[in-house]
Amino acid sequence: MERIRDALQQSLAPVHLHVEDDSHRHAGHAGARDGRGHFNVHVVSEQFAGMGQIARHRAVYAALGDMMQADIHALSIRAQTPAEAG
Repeated sequence: MERIRDALQQSLAPVHLHVEDDSHRHAGHAGARDGRGHFNVHVVSEQFAGMGQIARHRAVYAALGDMMQADIHALSIRAQTPAEAG
């Protein structure tokens, strides 16, 4: 989780970032057997201004880089601008 946090902090400069490891809820799941985790992230960043949801998700995936292949099996993303987060 710390690597995820660090990568998102460096790339997106969020004003709010919450990362939750949800892997325990997927124990025994076929996709989790390889040891990769299930995570939920809530990222609030000015960098999302003017971006649609797909572009925001791509920005998160790009920030995480090879972790998407090596460490993360499933990722739930909530990406907002500060104005949207209220």
